Order: sequence, then structure tokens, then C-alpha cells
Amino acid sequence: MDRRSFIRLAVAGSAAGIIAPEIVLAGSKKISSNPMSGGIFYTKDSPGRWAKKAGPHSPVIQTSKSKGGIIVDVVTSHPMKGYKHYIVKHMLLDKDFNFIDEKVFDPMKDSPVSQFTLKSHSGPIYALSVCNLHDSWLSVAEV
Repeated sequence: MDRRSFIRLAVAGSAAGIIAPEIVLAGSKKISSNPMSGGIFYTKDSPGRWAKKAGPHSPVIQTSKSKGGIIVDVVTSHPMKGYKHYIVKHMLLDKDFNFIDEKVFDPMKDSPVSQFTLKSHSGPIYALSVCNLHDSWLSVAEV
């Protein structure tokens, strides 16, 4: 490989390393086109093998502002059937899919509703709803 080809390849590789994460982690319009969608996690638009299960498993995110910061309400319309079939937990992730907070549910007492307060945040926020039988479901909202 000559020097000029090596430099072109190095520049292309560096550019891909900068641009590709933005494509994969982009906001709500890109989440269903993420290569992990429909396999590692599921969305309403990419339910993968759980096509008939999308409705009650996809978390719904609502946000509002308060004096203490931003309130994020996450609701999954999934029935809690004891330890037989239930939502295990909700997880809240930032724009880079970093963990922010979670709420674990007791299927004998809780319904799959959680509330998180963020001191300051802007951009996309992801909610993950984990079902004991039908895997993890991801939704996104803009804050």
C-alpha cells in the first residue's frame, strides 16, 4: 500500500468513527433503523419476533418541567400477571444510551408505571421496558 492510499484509508476510518455513532444513536426517527432494533431490543416499529406483542410492551414517555427539573413519566400498558408474566423494570437512558435511573417492579404489588426527575437534561431520552417473557422494548422522547 502506498503512502497516499494509506492516508486516504486513515482519513476515511476516522470519519466513520465520528459519523457512525451519530447515525446509530440518532433520535426517534433513526431508532427503528438501528441495526440492534428488532433483535437486541424491540420497538413499536421494529417488533422483530414479537410483532403481535408491540402494543402492551412499548413504553410510553411523557415529560414535563417542574421547579425541581424535568419529570419523566414512563408507562407500559402491560398487565401484571404475578410472576408468570410481568414487566420487570423500566430503565431510563441518555442520548448515548448511558444509564440514568431505573425502577424495578414487584409483580404482586406494582403496575408498570414509573416517574423519574432529572435535574437538567436536553435532547433525546430513552425508556426501556423489560418484560420477563418478551424481552426489552425501547421508546424515545425529546426533552
